[in-house]
Parts: sequence; structure tokens; C-alpha cells
Amino acid sequence: MNPRLAAARALAAVLSGKASLNSSLPAQLDKVDERDRGLTQDLAFGTARWQPRLDLLAAQLLQKPFKAADDDVQALLLVGLYQLFYTRIPAHAAIGETVGCADKLKKPWAKGLLNAVLRRAQREGEELLASMERDPVVRTAHPRWLQKSLKAFWPEQWEAICAANNAHPPMILRVNRRHHSRDAYLALLTEAGVSASACQYSRDGIVLAEACDVRGLPGFAEGWVSVQDEAAQLSADLLELAPGQRVLDACCAPGGKTCHLLEAEAGLAHVVAIDLEAKRLTRVRENLDRLQLDAELIACDARDTASWWDGKPFQRILLDAPCSATGVIRRHPDIKLTRQADDIPALASLQGELLDALWPTLEVGGMLLYATCSSLPTENTEVIDAFLARTPGARELGLATEAGLRQPHGRQLLAQEGGHDGFYYAKLIKIAASRG
Repeated sequence: MNPRLAAARALAAVLSGKASLNSSLPAQLDKVDERDRGLTQDLAFGTARWQPRLDLLAAQLLQKPFKAADDDVQALLLVGLYQLFYTRIPAHAAIGETVGCADKLKKPWAKGLLNAVLRRAQREGEELLASMERDPVVRTAHPRWLQKSLKAFWPEQWEAICAANNAHPPMILRVNRRHHSRDAYLALLTEAGVSASACQYSRDGIVLAEACDVRGLPGFAEGWVSVQDEAAQLSADLLELAPGQRVLDACCAPGGKTCHLLEAEAGLAHVVAIDLEAKRLTRVRENLDRLQLDAELIACDARDTASWWDGKPFQRILLDAPCSATGVIRRHPDIKLTRQADDIPALASLQGELLDALWPTLEVGGMLLYATCSSLPTENTEVIDAFLARTPGARELGLATEAGLRQPHGRQLLAQEGGHDGFYYAKLIKIAASRG
């Protein structure tokens, strides 16, 4: 299959609200030649990254918008525009190959339209984009609701946040301290000719100068190292783990943090890892097996404690709550297409429900670390504020990290170009069993 067609079909599912790229793209990648898979991924993710800008440009170039049934043609047009403005693919090849895909969509009528629009974009696109630059959606390539939210919450940082969201993320490793210290593994990378440096905030983190195939990393198959963003790595040390503790990792998939907890403290008595979807736990088990670690995996709704909790209290709980994922847009740019403004209050409500449900499973004197990969205070400090107000037995603790910005509650990490993702942490201690 033509990589442009594969990318467009994956994107069409996202545009129609039926899927994310993580769910729609793998099936399309299976249909293209192995040599074209990298290009297909770049076309899909790159088009999603710049879609808010490209969509407004397309609106300027089209006489009328496409019908809902033609999301595939819309996606193909966006893929064509992405090639013209963000790749080194020669214009004649980008246009010709993209237009030719219309036949495979069984929409031959679209060939003339796509050809005319893309050729006009080639001639006039730069000038049109320049004339639209005053629109912050065009300038930042973020949907209007999100651009406005970031500007309102982070008036001094919002443009830097948008720039970081549009940049390609670095490849960051987590050294398994059961096998090597970070310095020892850095030495192994140097011997292997891999340029890398220590992360600023995570004691186990290493940032690579260039992304590479993990199979070429020293000891990857043996579990010496994993891929995980620096911000996500902070949870293991912030939890203050100690031998003999029972630990709950709620909402655990794909399991990076579960594994890190077990790497960080070999003497944990028991780790329970929960996720809503059983199929997502397959990935968690694969990660545990590669690292030769073990945890009790349970597929369930964490809020339904009667269905999974054995009544034995936990000394530590990590609640990496479902969220808008607005802090990891650079890794999942289709979030710009899939998230809407009215998702945020619903997510904040779910986050509060999870806190309320899990709190009784925590031992008095135990700690709960609340985390999200959101950049929006509505899901973060405001959720913690509301929980503390209705939970007399809860108190907030300070976080032993300089990462991010201090908030009314917790700390907010904002996405950094060349550095960590956007993330949020707050730590709570249970001082009394009664919630009043």
C-alpha cells in the first residue's frame, strides 16, 4: 500500500472520532512495505501535529468543506499539504503520489480536486499561511480551545508550551538500578558509540542525543534499561518506597511506572497493578517479563474496590489518573484532534471519583501520589484542592524535587523542548481513617 494512503486512512479514523493513531495506525502499517513504515508514521504523526494549521489552510483553498462521509479525502489532502510544507519530498512527487491515492479510496472524483488544491498550495500556500499568522491557531498549531486554555492558565509560558508540543520529543531511557547505576550505563553507551547525557531531575534518566532502535542498546533484551520519559520517572522516588510495603499502582498500563517501582525497591512485599482494559495489561506483563519482575495484575475499574481489593491496606498508592494527556502532545499529536474542551470537566470528575474510591484502601500513615500527564490545572491542583476540602483525614506533603513549578497544590511540569514531558504530581498522607 502507498504510505500516503495508509497514513490518510489512519488519520481518517481519527478525524471521524472513531480512533486514536495508536489504535488506527498499526493495522495500516501492516499493509505497507517494511521500508515505507517510517515514512507512513511520519506522514500520520506529522500531519496530526500540524493539523490545526493545515486544516485552516485547506479551508482557504477549498471552495466548500468536505462532507462527513469524505473524511478520508480530507485526510488525504492534509497529508498532501504536510508533505509540501514540512518534508523534503519533492513537490511533484508529493502531489502526484497523493492524488493517485484517490482511486484506492474509490473516489475518482477527488483526483481533480486534490490536484488543483495541492498545486495551488504549492504556488500560494506560503503567502496564505503568512497572511493567517495573526490567528494563534495558525501560529501555534493548536486547536482554539486548547490554545485559549493554555494562555489563560499559563500566560507567561503558553507559547513555549505550544512550541514544545510541536517539537519532536527526545528519546529518554530509564536505567534499571537493579543491574547498573546510571553512570555505569552511560559508560556502556559511550563504549557502544551512543551519545547520551544524564537527565536533570530523574536519578535513573538518560537522554539520548539521537533516537535509536532499542534493540541496539546495551542489555535492552536483558532488562538493563527501558524507554520512559523523565517526568514519568519521578514517581518511584517521590513515593518514598521501603522494604515490606504493599503498593498499589492504579491505572497502570503500559506498565512503565509499575516496573520502575519494582526496580527502585527490591524489598517491596507486594505490588498490585490495575487497569480498566485487560488487553492493556498484556503490555504490562510483557514489560515485567523482560525486566524479570512480577506484580499482581488485575483488569477492573479501580473505583469498584469491592471487586478487587482484599481488604489489606496499602502503604503506598500511585494514582496515575486518566487525563487529557495535554502534557504529552508531542508524543501523541493526535490529541489535538481527539480532545475537546468539554472533556476536561468530565475527566476532573473521574479523577475525583478515583481519589475518593482508593483513599479507604490506604493505611493510616500511608502516602498516595497523584499524577497526570496533563498541563491543565483543572485536572491537577484543582482536583487535589477539592479532594482535600472534602477529606478531613488527608494532608498534603511536599515533593522532594525541583522539577516544574510550585502550584497551590503539588508541582506542575511543563513540556520542555529537548527535556521532559508535561506532568503533574501531588503527594498526600493519610492522618486519620475517618473521612467525616
